[in-house]
Amino acid sequence: MNILVINAGSSSLKYQLFNMDNESVTAKGVCERIGMDGSVLTHKPTGAEPVVYNEPMPTHVNAIQLVFKALTAEKGGVIKSMSEINAVGHRVLHGGEKFSESVLVTPEVEAAIEENIPLGPLHNPANLMGIRACKEIMPGVPQVAVFDTAFHQTMPPKAFIYALPYDYYTKHHVRRYGFHGTSHRFVSARAAQILGRENDPNFRIVTCHLGNGSSFAAVKGGKCMDTSMGITPLEGIPMGTRSGDIDPAILEYVMDKEKLDIKEMTNILNKKSGMLGISGISSDFRDLETAANEGNERAQLALDIFTYDGGKLIASYIAALGGVDAIVFTAGVGENDGVTRARMCENLGFMGIKIDAEKNKQRGKELDITGEGGTVKVLVIPTNEELMIARDTQEIVNR
Repeated sequence: MNILVINAGSSSLKYQLFNMDNESVTAKGVCERIGMDGSVLTHKPTGAEPVVYNEPMPTHVNAIQLVFKALTAEKGGVIKSMSEINAVGHRVLHGGEKFSESVLVTPEVEAAIEENIPLGPLHNPANLMGIRACKEIMPGVPQVAVFDTAFHQTMPPKAFIYALPYDYYTKHHVRRYGFHGTSHRFVSARAAQILGRENDPNFRIVTCHLGNGSSFAAVKGGKCMDTSMGITPLEGIPMGTRSGDIDPAILEYVMDKEKLDIKEMTNILNKKSGMLGISGISSDFRDLETAANEGNERAQLALDIFTYDGGKLIASYIAALGGVDAIVFTAGVGENDGVTRARMCENLGFMGIKIDAEKNKQRGKELDITGEGGTVKVLVIPTNEELMIARDTQEIVNR
């Protein structure tokens, strides 16, 4: 079975084509600047040179058409015709409370995704455009929606309800939803497999998805019990450009002092804060490490805050779970930055969390970095959200 995985943004579209017989990627690529001048598709067939298409893509329909052209082309093509694609899996950011698992796209599902646009105003419209573009070009081919929020729907009310007037929840759906759910689900399942704890309802794990956007999850028996992002991805620890948790009274204070409106303030919280705001240099952790090593105190401060807050969050989730069997690091920073992993865990030795310094120097691959005397397994597991989407799509189509 060939499954096409689509991740549509407002002006971009990423894709991977999977051969599910062996779960291999046969080709992947990205369409950039959809609806703008200078649009381009970079197509990368596995084991061959990339092929670049500099062609107009006024809409997502045009982008999908160009993707099919690249997949079936004489140069760089990996299938003979579109009929070889058996199903399409779509990443959808926000499913609200309606979806606790991936689903076959129906008119009712499309309507529900549209209803959740106020909760995911930047992503849900683009995700919907990707779905509708594929439906238009591939009538009759099953489409599956895989929601970023679905994995976190197992949280109990004590974890997802905010201490606000309860009517805000019942009338406006104000609650913690969480994100990166497909990643947290993938790595927590893989950790259970590695440690022989599959289907163990008592297996407790803290998953740490660390990148430009970062989130943590407390998982027990494969189900999410708590997570750090909230109604939006702004909540949690400081990230590349997001502030993370702050005293909400700061907003009115700064808005008054700086003469800002709420849209300007929200933009600052999302795009000008976090590592960028503290350091004044960059949101990229590699740039911050370089600057800190050269003596830049603000870059070092940004990294200190990130690892300090991350360590506190891991400890709080261990308390929420009543103990822990494993800690997992994943995503760009989690998979590649041993310094961050070590510093995030350096004050957790009393909980049995120890890291082997030599093993921790490795990067970008599956690792057991548990240190001598450690009673909690510490793992590095590269995430694969696209494969998780492909697996869900295959399962749903074969039901």
